[in-house]
This record gives sequence, structure tokens and C-alpha cells, in this order.
Amino acid sequence: MEGLISVRASPKISFYSLNQRTSFSFRHSIPASLMNATKRIPSPPLIRAKLDEEAENALKVKEWEVGMFQNEIAASQGIRIRRRPLTGPPTHYVGPFEFRLQNEGNTPCNILEEIVWNKDVEVTKMKERMPLSVLKKAIENAPPTRDFIGALRVAQLRTGVPGLIAEVKKASPSRGVLRENFDPVEIAKAYEKGGAACLSVLTDEKYFQGSFENLEAIRKAGVQCPLLCKEFIIDAWQIYYARIKGADAVLLIAAVLPDLDIRYMTKICKMLGLAALVEVHDEREMDRVLGIEGIEIIGINNRNLVKLFQLCTSHVDIRNTKKLLEGERGQVIRQKDMIVVGESGLFTPDDIAYVQEAGVKAVLVGESIVKQNDPGKGISGLFGKDISL
Repeated sequence: MEGLISVRASPKISFYSLNQRTSFSFRHSIPASLMNATKRIPSPPLIRAKLDEEAENALKVKEWEVGMFQNEIAASQGIRIRRRPLTGPPTHYVGPFEFRLQNEGNTPCNILEEIVWNKDVEVTKMKERMPLSVLKKAIENAPPTRDFIGALRVAQLRTGVPGLIAEVKKASPSRGVLRENFDPVEIAKAYEKGGAACLSVLTDEKYFQGSFENLEAIRKAGVQCPLLCKEFIIDAWQIYYARIKGADAVLLIAAVLPDLDIRYMTKICKMLGLAALVEVHDEREMDRVLGIEGIEIIGINNRNLVKLFQLCTSHVDIRNTKKLLEGERGQVIRQKDMIVVGESGLFTPDDIAYVQEAGVKAVLVGESIVKQNDPGKGISGLFGKDISL
């Protein structure tokens, strides 16, 4: 299973009928008469061209049908982010769906969807330049990964506060540039010296001004902290690529990835020696992730996605962490000895104390420390004490 099935949520489409017997075999879409014709007689050029055109149309129809079926699966899991711009059926489409477009489908509904659409195009081009077979060959000679989860547990025991995942982050779509004099290696070294257990490195270029070159440079600079590749992962190929660039962990976002993708990707991560930090935003996403076997570390993002979609400034509420860890969910997490990471909205020692009391064992912090002239001192200010070694 080298290629990951891309599941696209599309709440903008209403389906009036769905043929549950839809075949996923492209061959079955090619008319039988055409198949037989190609076997009976050699085809003159014009006939062959016609056959090729109809076969190509049949493939397009089948691809569209599969995409629509997958959209329903994603929508049933509450996923609102569509993987690609919505398109209508191919010209020669005939059944099994009846549908109507409720509004324009080729415009992203929010910034997260825009990022994902851009990432889909970007990854497609990168895969053409560097096929999976090339990545697998490179991994054979890659150094071993470092224990991301273990480092967080050790840090918590050593300091008595949540283990810190300090983020190397230059900019964001909502805040703009956070640090003008941005040297990723120097910032990473300052974080490590200040007591960070692990580092998170933004690799998205268009929206966060990050890069895989930053990730690779930090790893090669001798930084010992395990590294999280902070990327919008939509394809298993990206996990292999992160591995050869020096990642010890990757981020999987439940608001973007259906359960099938998360299951498959976490297995790929285990095979490659990577930790998979699965990020959730609300109760429904938390329940989905808790139902997936093999998850060891969950991140609770305190951003309200509805407000984030509108680029509102007041879209963060750290009470979200407490809400998602109350009751039965918290019991399940404790029984499975999972690590919960608090994300977003953490600026003061009181914020850290609040999420720690709620049950987190680690925190992921970027903006409040990367903006400081001395990021190491920013860490001390965040926790209210020196947590360096």
C-alpha cells in the first residue's frame, strides 16, 4: 500500500443517490464493446484514437466517482476541509450520482483549506521530482531517529512541568512575520540551551516562511533535541521525505485527515521510527483519535477553527484543553498512558499551570518565545523558572 488514498471532505455537495456497488476498478469503466473491439481487429489510427479518447474519458469518470464516494466518508467523520478544489463531473459522465452545487466550489472556504489545496499541488510536483523509491533508498543510509516521546517524559520528570516542544517559526498567516532576524539554527540552539525537550520546525514555505532546509540544517548543526516536522501532511510520501530531512516526529492533523489516513500514516511512522503527534481541536476529533489503535501522543490545539478560518484575532481559548480532557476521555488517556500536548495560547506561567492541571504532559510553544530577543530567557519567562540543564 504505497499510495495513500486521498479523502476529500466536500460539505458543499448534496448527494441524492449513491450507488453502493460502485466499482473502484478503472477497467470496469471501459465499455465492453470497446474492449472486445480492440481484441478482434487491428485498429486504424483514427479508430485507435477514438478508443483512446473514450478510455481516457472512462478513467476520468471513475476517478471522479471515487472522489465523490470518499467525500462522503470524510464528511461522515465531521471533516470540513476539502483536499482539493471541487470540480464537476467529466463531460461524458453518466450516473450513478445526482448532485447539485450549493455554491462555488473552486474557492477555498478558509485559510486552512487554502493551505491544504496549495500543499496538494506542491506535493504532487515534489513526488514527480523525487519518487518514493528514491526516498526509500535514501532512508537506508539515514541516521537513526531520536526518541521524541521519551524526551518529553524525561523532561517532565526532571523539571516538574510539562516537557517543552519549542517551535522554530518565522511567520504565520494570521500574525505575519514573528521574527525578522530569523536564524533557525541559532534559535534552535538557544531553545536547547534554555531547556527545551524537543523542537518543532515549520517546513511550509508559502504560508509560514519555513522550509525543509531549516529542518535539515538544525539536525546537521549538532542539536540533540528530537525534531518534529511541522508540516501539513496529506500524503504518506511526505512522511518519508521528512524522515530523510532529519525529522524524529511528524504532525498529523485530524481536521484534515480521515481515520483511514491516520491509521495508515501512524503505521508508516512506526515503521520508519518516527513519532506521530496527532492534533485535535474539538470533542469529535478527540473521540475519533481515541478510537484509533496505536496513537501514543495527542496534541490539543486551543484554536477555534471556525474563527481561525476567518483569521480572527480572538480564536484561542486554553479552556479547550481542560474541556477535552474531562470525564471519560481523560480516563481513557490515562489508562493508555498517552502523552497530551497543549498547543496555542500559552504565554505565561499561569497558562502552563492551567493546562498542566488539566492533564497535559507537554506543551508546544512558538510565538511567545520566538519573538524574544533571547529565546532561552523567553523559556524561563514562560515557565516562571529556569528549566535548563
